[in-house]
Amino acid sequence: MIRFQETFKASILLFLLSLTSIVKAAETPDAIYGDSLQISLLTCGPGKEVYSLYGHTAIRFHDVRNQQDLVINYGMFSFAQKNFILRFIFGLTDYEMGIIPFDAFMKEYKREHRWVIEQVLNLSPADKRSIAMAIDANYLPENRVYRYNYFYDNCTTRARDLLANSIQGTVVYKSTPNTQTTFRSEIHQWNRQQLWARFGNDLLLGIGADQNLTPEAQQFLPDSLRKDFQTAIIRYQNGKERPLVAATHALYWPQEKTVAFSLTSFLCSPFAFIALLFLITMSVWLLRKRVPKSYFWVVQAVRLLTGLCGILLTMMLFSQHPTVRLNLQILFLNPLNLLFFVPKLRQSKRFNQVMAGCYVLACVGALFQTYAENVFLVAFILLFIQVATMKESNIIPRTQHGQ
Repeated sequence: MIRFQETFKASILLFLLSLTSIVKAAETPDAIYGDSLQISLLTCGPGKEVYSLYGHTAIRFHDVRNQQDLVINYGMFSFAQKNFILRFIFGLTDYEMGIIPFDAFMKEYKREHRWVIEQVLNLSPADKRSIAMAIDANYLPENRVYRYNYFYDNCTTRARDLLANSIQGTVVYKSTPNTQTTFRSEIHQWNRQQLWARFGNDLLLGIGADQNLTPEAQQFLPDSLRKDFQTAIIRYQNGKERPLVAATHALYWPQEKTVAFSLTSFLCSPFAFIALLFLITMSVWLLRKRVPKSYFWVVQAVRLLTGLCGILLTMMLFSQHPTVRLNLQILFLNPLNLLFFVPKLRQSKRFNQVMAGCYVLACVGALFQTYAENVFLVAFILLFIQVATMKESNIIPRTQHGQ
């Protein structure tokens, strides 16, 4: 969930050399893994970039004996990757495990004014040794790159799995789960201030994002995992238990800024854009007798806009991203809307009936899927225009009176 700056490349060489001591440490007896080695979960606050809106998770490996203080990070990626945008759209983005000095890690987050919370884990010497060996194995060239999956395989779930699977006992979560939450509602907690990012997410996410989540699935978000770790215990085979977290520290907590209402931000929001589109369309419809050309081109502009969005949603049918394939919004954000630019089809009774049916189903679909904010108005606009056009073209017979 985070991309580190190019300035870290030089510092990477420094700690790569020191990484060999992790391997050596993993080969030493458990007895040395006492107070000299501290392993922590680091949870970081959201940033301003779209990819950092949901925070970040990393692991701190602090070995006082060997004078190492490193951060293990599963969120390394680069926009310079070949065909990055296309690969990201189709869910083919590769992320990489990286290790950087703790000081460099903190410097980056302080520069971006993002909070960092450390949870020191309450581990036995055997647990620490097992985690050290897992870090070493994960950092092998053939293991460090993985296929990123936003909900199921990201920097947070990778850190969780490395820790939980390396501990000799079983990690038991004690927090009370919210069984009525969904992927969509979870990310809404973090993107509510970024209106266009939220709109874009809701536009691409399908009906699968509205299914209730298991407690484990909710841990895809960094802060959700932090909260679960805080009350979790380690249960060993001999029946003994210990808290998973020994201590919690706020390593950096910038002063929060209150976000005041901004008229400019509101006027540039998706809500305002769609509301304006609705008002313009309804206005030219009322004046269609006086300005028939304006009405025609406004309607065609709506169809063009929704048709282009439909192409994007059609591309999502082939994406490896979870929860994007079955998206009922494609019924009105439909690439077939572009066919209204073909005069013969625009006048076809069957084609108009098919499109009207799509718009009706889209309105019904809102009962089963959460649509992007205010975008339901677009479905209504298209349905209204379609019915009005079909009536005026006698595709829908007019009701006869006085017979």
